[in-house]
Amino acid sequence: MPNSHHQNEAPKLNTALTAFVREQKLSLKYLEMAEKWFSPLISSILTHLKNTQNQPLIVGINGCQGSGKSTLANYLRTILDSGHHVGAEVLSIDDFYLSRKQRQHLANTVHPLLSTRGVPGTHDISLLIDVIKQFSNNHNESIPLPTFNKSMDDIDTNAGRMSRPAARVIILEGWCLGATAQTPNELKGPINELESKEDQEGVWRNYVNDQLKGDYSTLFEYIETWIMLKAPSFDCVFDWRKEQEDKLADVTDESKHTNIMNDQQLRQFIAHYQRTTESCLKDLPQRVQHLFEFNEQREITQYRQLISKQL
Repeated sequence: MPNSHHQNEAPKLNTALTAFVREQKLSLKYLEMAEKWFSPLISSILTHLKNTQNQPLIVGINGCQGSGKSTLANYLRTILDSGHHVGAEVLSIDDFYLSRKQRQHLANTVHPLLSTRGVPGTHDISLLIDVIKQFSNNHNESIPLPTFNKSMDDIDTNAGRMSRPAARVIILEGWCLGATAQTPNELKGPINELESKEDQEGVWRNYVNDQLKGDYSTLFEYIETWIMLKAPSFDCVFDWRKEQEDKLADVTDESKHTNIMNDQQLRQFIAHYQRTTESCLKDLPQRVQHLFEFNEQREITQYRQLISKQL
């Protein structure tokens, strides 16, 4: 099992990695892959930490649905915490979705497609920014964190999740992190059947685009280290996202499966993400410090590191 990160902490790290593999439902091959590809990333984070004062380092991970963002985030947390005594916290932009009621309000007042979670404009970004600020201002205190239950498609008000105190690294993962607004010309024509049938006037896609100019852009300014898990194309998203849906069904009580999607529903769902995902695939690789390129089998084929912050 990998232990080159911190030799004298090998037993503790190995125990933590064993728990990580079990919790994430992975094979040990993931650890071999991670040791090979992510060691330079971890070294870069540790070097960056030496140059920071008391403020936590904010690390952002972009990647399309099913690319392994949350798995990487939790791997980094495990290595930093158990291998280097660096406290790390993982945040997912998915946990900051608006409630079903709030999205329904947007659907009634702006556009019906906004009832579906996912696109910029369906997150509580002001809350996420506030949480990040709290990490900076409350170094030794735990912070309440929201939890979104995807099988319920709503905020889980009973989760009671708290952050770990004294986190030095905040790892934020999200499919639309780093996305930039498109030009009016790019927004003009529909890119799929969903847009051509349900957003003929472009109201929905223009609203989403406007959100990227506001709070999302402000959020992205807090991120100091940028990582991208780059799929070869949007075509991979269905297969990769279907694996997530199957995993969700495995761990969810059958009586609560009402919001777990079948193939047709899933294709309709990911169509909401296509425009922003394809924009990120085109524009982000040149602007992140750590770029991991994947093949269709979700295997990393190339890693590129830039020295300076580009976003």
